[in-house]
Amino acid sequence: MVPTVEEYSALLRCPKIQVDKIYSRAACIPTFVRKLMNITGMSEQWVTARIKKKCECKCIPWKALKDLILTHPDEKKKVDVFALSIYGLMIFPRALGYVDEIASDLFNQLDKQVTHVPAILAEMFRSLNKCRRAGEGRFIGCAQLLLVWFHSHFRKVSKVSYQAFFKNYSPLKEIVAAPRRDDVSEENWIALLRDLQEDDVEWRAPWLVLNEILYR
Repeated sequence: MVPTVEEYSALLRCPKIQVDKIYSRAACIPTFVRKLMNITGMSEQWVTARIKKKCECKCIPWKALKDLILTHPDEKKKVDVFALSIYGLMIFPRALGYVDEIASDLFNQLDKQVTHVPAILAEMFRSLNKCRRAGEGRFIGCAQLLLVWFHSHFRKVSKVSYQAFFKNYSPLKEIVAAPRRDDVSEENWIALLRDLQEDDVEWRAPWLVLNEILYR
């Protein structure tokens, strides 16, 4: 079992109009400095002074963005910088505590109504496959989305009866509100997954829109 485009589109509430406009890295794109200037509304000098190099890519520290969110006079720019930070720290967390250039490129194209779901799925599959081949490593991807998908399909793991999907319901909000279980050991997880039976698996996410057909 793997997450599908339809499932992640539902979790992220991507409008139908976005489905056929998939994000891809353009051949001619603004420089990292120029993209950050557009998003933050700050000067070239301010941006250049804060760019670092981490994991072989250009990044900006979360601390610099956090300070900007707290002090920026433009409310719209505050929201944009906060949203960029979520993309860089949670959805594409390449360098811990930093937002990298690739995340800013995708974020810069969202106003063109492209869908970011395939990019999130591709990053997840690539990272999991790399860790599996190496037998170690740090997962680079949106762990929160993968966790919601995981709990939605394996009833024996979560024992949560999700509500039927409706306009104001969000599986993401529900799992955030649920008490965290940090006391489950790695051995217990291995035993739990090893002993899963067919009846323990929910093959269709209970919050998925009923008329969706899984074909990709």
